[in-house]
Amino acid sequence: MTQPASGQPRPLEGLIEENLMALAQLKGLLDDLTPAAYRQPFGADGRHTLGKHVRHIIDHYDALLGGLEAGGTSLDYEHRRRDEVLEQWPARAAQRVTDIQAALLALADQTPPASLTLAYPVGEEPLALSTSLARELAFLTSHTIHHMAILGLLAEPLGLALPESFGVHPSTLRHWRREALPVMAEGA
Repeated sequence: MTQPASGQPRPLEGLIEENLMALAQLKGLLDDLTPAAYRQPFGADGRHTLGKHVRHIIDHYDALLGGLEAGGTSLDYEHRRRDEVLEQWPARAAQRVTDIQAALLALADQTPPASLTLAYPVGEEPLALSTSLARELAFLTSHTIHHMAILGLLAEPLGLALPESFGVHPSTLRHWRREALPVMAEGA
């Protein structure tokens, strides 16, 4: 990501970086999965698979990026694409994650829309909520990490080793680093 001529970081840079870090972890998991493990049913009714959670994450990024295409300002997470191919084939999902990472990097060099409108269904008529790209990127970080934590739980019975930071929100990682500093200073 580039910085403006003033040398100050772009306002969205940190939010984009958090999303990119989560997506890099997700891609690492996808690169290690066989299609059989990716489709393995979990839960009493067998509704949960790694693939369904990954597809759900991708759907939300696609909804944001699709809403921004060609200068759009309307977002709708309710009417997502739900591409079942992404639930079945980890390599296809990994490629889509790579595409999303590139699109997020491109956002860093663009001027964000001043405001966005999020359609949120309540009752018969959806609400039109005012939001911003920054707010939606913050939402996507939390949403992605939430589903990655579930992925981590589902990966355990499959014997998949994940990094300790997998599915941990950046705020928690920062807290862990702050807590470790006094211990490191005592040992010095």
